Amino acid sequence: MEEKEVILTQEGYDKLDNELTYLKTEKRAEIADRIKVALGFGDLSENSEYDEAKNAQAENEIKIAELENKLRHAKIIDEKEIDTTTVQIGNTVKVLDMEFDEKVEYTIVGSTEVNLAENKISNESPLGSALLGAKKNQIVEVKAPAGIMKYKILSITK
Repeated sequence: MEEKEVILTQEGYDKLDNELTYLKTEKRAEIADRIKVALGFGDLSENSEYDEAKNAQAENEIKIAELENKLRHAKIIDEKEIDTTTVQIGNTVKVLDMEFDEKVEYTIVGSTEVNLAENKISNESPLGSALLGAKKNQIVEVKAPAGIMKYKILSITK
């Protein structure tokens, strides 16, 4: 099975790396302590604290493996190579939603860094993929469940 490349900004890579370090050190130690305490309660067949701690340990190890895999296949975007003539991953794009006459600003990121609260959208999302390669003043069409949505690109920045 071919592994998918994970596109990240340096900030996104550092965030994942810090989370991995936390999970492998502090979180593992915390869970080990919970298991040790639960073992002190005796009979493991009816020990819910032990079961919960073991489940937390399994979840933590799965998360560690996922993060290690993402970091192993990471492609970090070089901000020096980001251009503002066309929309690329790493750009912030101000668009005019032509249906609602509303200006919105989005940052195009890899799927791992999506954060809708910060208007960070994936390059793989319908809007993100429609914006990629487009130029200032261009109108892009996005197929959405509600129909075709049109956006005019007002500006492209780093």
